[in-house]
Amino acid sequence: EVQLQASGGGLVQAGGSLRLSCVASGFTFDDWTIGWFRQATGKEREGVACISAAYGHTYYADSVKGRFTISSDDAKNTVYLQMNNLKPEDTATYYCSALRAKLTTVQAMGVMTDLGSRRQGTLVTVSS
Repeated sequence: EVQLQASGGGLVQAGGSLRLSCVASGFTFDDWTIGWFRQATGKEREGVACISAAYGHTYYADSVKGRFTISSDDAKNTVYLQMNNLKPEDTATYYCSALRAKLTTVQAMGVMTDLGSRRQGTLVTVSS
């Protein structure tokens, strides 16, 4: 059974940094794409970033390019989202997701975002 555990959220001031972790179990990354999407209160889900484990290809939403970095540690079956220069508009619950399909990272991010997640996310709150 695929299990994903997101953690690392918290309260930070604007301009600060956080690193989110997504620990996977029940599968190895191999040909999976792992990603993060977020949902703020009253807003639609937004795909943030994803990485294809096999090729290392990445995708970033325009809103986070240059500030967020996604990486994977295959040995630890963990994907990280390093978030720098956080802004109040980054406030949301962040969810990690995984997809095994022959899609580009852009397509995979779209599918993961559309599917959503019933797993617990991690709340990021950025104060101004």
